[in-house]
Amino acid sequence: MPRILGVDIPREKRIEVSLGYIYGLGLKTARDVLKQANISGDKRSKELTDEEVARISSIVQSNFLVEGDLRREIGQNIKRLMDMGAYRGLRHKKGLPVRGQRTRTNARTRKGRKSFLGAKVKKD
Repeated sequence: MPRILGVDIPREKRIEVSLGYIYGLGLKTARDVLKQANISGDKRSKELTDEEVARISSIVQSNFLVEGDLRREIGQNIKRLMDMGAYRGLRHKKGLPVRGQRTRTNARTRKGRKSFLGAKVKKD
């Protein structure tokens, strides 16, 4: 299993799809990286040589913010919004939808399971 930037990418998949397993890289970005490295996107990950893996790794490191650095930056941005007291920051703090979605219904992913406070339980 080839390792790029500390991430094991799948061996059996095409390299342009495999690069999507790196946080911060999608299909379009993966295709751009492969074009810069002069590697065919149809090649399987297991067919890559060590030199090609090194080329891909160096291109991704120099041109893109990925994995830990990207996660850290996103976390810092959210923390900044919360510290500022911005509306979006308050929504993050409360665990509610941030981008204007309704909350009367259909916010279960963000809010969690429904709590039934004061609901009477029937005993037979």
